[in-house]
Formats: sequence, C-alpha cells, structure tokens
Amino acid sequence: MSDTLNQALKNACRALLRPLALVLLRGGITWKEFAEISKSVFVSVATEEFGIRGRPTNVSRTSILTGISRKEVKRQRELLDAASEPASSKTTDATRLLSGWHQDPAYTDKEGKPLALKPDGPAPSFSSLFAAYGGDTPEQTLIRELKSAGSIDEDQDGNLVALKRYHMPKAMDEGNVRFFGTNLFDHGTTLSNNLAADGRPKWLEGFAVDSNVDARHVAAFREFIDERGQQLLEEIDDWLAEHRIDPGDAKASTVRLGLGVYGIEGPLPKGTST
Repeated sequence: MSDTLNQALKNACRALLRPLALVLLRGGITWKEFAEISKSVFVSVATEEFGIRGRPTNVSRTSILTGISRKEVKRQRELLDAASEPASSKTTDATRLLSGWHQDPAYTDKEGKPLALKPDGPAPSFSSLFAAYGGDTPEQTLIRELKSAGSIDEDQDGNLVALKRYHMPKAMDEGNVRFFGTNLFDHGTTLSNNLAADGRPKWLEGFAVDSNVDARHVAAFREFIDERGQQLLEEIDDWLAEHRIDPGDAKASTVRLGLGVYGIEGPLPKGTST
C-alpha cells in the first residue's frame, strides 16, 4: 500500500470516527471502552472476512492481520462466541407497527391511507394493530413513545391517527442508539463494498452537495428533502412489500434489502475532502 493511500485511509477513518465519538461521549462511553470494542470488531472481521477457501481465519493469521497478540485473539473469540443476540427495541417495534398501519389493507382506506383507529376493540383498532405488529414492547409504552416522537396523535374523537410512516426517536434512548448503529452499519457496508477490488457488483451510492449555498435557505432545504425523501422511502417500502417471500414457496430464501436516505449540512472535518 502506498503512503498516499495509507494516509487517505487514516483521514477517512478520522472523519468516520468524529460523529461516532460524539455519540459515544454523549452516552458516557470512554476511549478505553471504545478501544476494547474496536479490538473485538477487528478480530471478528479478520476471522470472518479474510479466511481462505471460505473457512474462518485461524488465530495466527488473525493476529498478523490485526496486530493483536494470539493470546488476545483467542480471548476475544471466546467473548464473541459467548455473546447473545440483541433484544428487540422500541424503535424496531414502532417502525414495524407504523409500516403495517400504512400497508395492511385492514388498516388503510380505499386510497391506501392509514385509518384513524379507536384505541381498543376488534379490528380495525390500535389494539388489534399492536397485536399484529407491536412486537415485545408493552402497548402503552409504545403509544407514549410514538406520541413523544410525533409519529402518532389523537383526534378530537379520541382515535389514534398516524402522522408519519417511520419512527424517529427524539432522545438518545436505547432504541435511538440502535437506529444509529444500524444506519451507520448499512451505509458503511455499502461504501466498503464499493471500494473492494474483487469484481463484486457495485451498490447504489451517491450524493448531491454544494458548499456555496446561501445559508438563508437552510430551512427551505430541510423542508424540501424531508418531503422528497419521505416520498422516495414510501415508494421503496411499497416495492419491498410487493416482493416479500411467499410463505408457501418452500424453495424461496430471504434477503435483507433497502435504501437509506440522509441529509448533509455543515462543513467537513479538517483533512477531509470530496
């Protein structure tokens, strides 16, 4: 690797770590804790992605690739093997419920818009919607979370109405942090895939940015991308729903597909260029 490419990777790493460090520090995560997490991820990636003929990388090669001692590689692997699957979160449950409210014909009108739902009773009601799509979060907890985020509200008749198709938590809670991690993972995976030089298909990646926009138009730009971005995501969501697996097809297999959208606002960190 050339010195120029090496420095470019280090600069890219610094740019990536700035928003991550901001979130970690806000959440009380110290550098020492982050270093331990980073070590674990290095071992995991080296083990899973750099094997020969499809087999996991052995301890010695993982140690060479990562610069971590063989003893520490073994310890990290043991910790990874003992790690449990993450639990369901309020954000996941809320997003699933809102998606069902906008897509399930039992909860939409003739124009495909979500119905105003009475809180309890037989379908269509919020209780029946929750039973179908609510997940593990308690119903009243989910209602409070959705109201707090401005995703739902009550009308004058006491019915619950959907205001948004997607749930975006306001505070830094567990669900919000999980949402942050998933988005960072998905975006980073796309960029990493497209940097690979092994002939794999490139994934959609692009952005539109201009550093010379009149600052007085920031509010108008936010409104513009919120509207257009939401419209695009709803179209993608409908397409994905139409192409879900047929439960009766024994030969079919599933894959996670989607599209992410994000806004850009503010300068790049020093040492970074486009």
